Amino acid sequence: MPMESLIYGGKESKRENSLRALLACSTMSAKSAISKEIFAPLDERMLGAVQVKRRTKKKIPFLATGGQGEYLTYICLSVTNKKPTQASITKVKQFEGSTSFVRRSQWMLEQLRQVNGIDPNRDSAEFDLLFENAFDQWVASTASEKCTFFQILHHTCQRYLTDRKPEFINCQSKIMGGNSILHSAADSVTSAVQKASQALNERGERLGRAEEKTEDMKNSAQQFAETAHKLAMKHKC
Repeated sequence: MPMESLIYGGKESKRENSLRALLACSTMSAKSAISKEIFAPLDERMLGAVQVKRRTKKKIPFLATGGQGEYLTYICLSVTNKKPTQASITKVKQFEGSTSFVRRSQWMLEQLRQVNGIDPNRDSAEFDLLFENAFDQWVASTASEKCTFFQILHHTCQRYLTDRKPEFINCQSKIMGGNSILHSAADSVTSAVQKASQALNERGERLGRAEEKTEDMKNSAQQFAETAHKLAMKHKC
């Protein structure tokens, strides 16, 4: 391969990496703003979000467009801080030229019927969400962002839904394993507590044996002192 191609190829790769880094920072900043603007005022906590666009254009009546122009769309998962905890999925939009976010459609988690990962054999940014009264086909900004959102969504369904849980189909095993991934930290803590408890028990046993030896030495010393005293009194006499 010519040296010129290698040089330009390297520059292109660096440029792509820089663009990806900027996109990731922008997405994280947007999610933080959504959490503060949309959910915090309602005493809700955002668990996760994914930036998406439609795979197929939705037919919208001419009068309903409102002429608001281009926009970014985020699918957000949140829970209430007030007990009993209620989980919901919310569609949030940011219109071109605006720094604020707008809450659009919202569904309770109980209304989610099916989560379709499209392809279980490869990383894919595409997915479908089927609700009781709606069906949307999405493409996430990246496959990894979709994977993270799916893991959080799967874990939240397992935790907060007791009766009817949504069906997860065509999902990679690493997505379905998100439950154990999210629990790994808790498992580590549990293991650490068990080890600490075992260490304390062993230490207690060692202290107990030491106390027994100390008591034996004390008794022996006392007996020796009494015997010495008796001998001294006998010779004195």
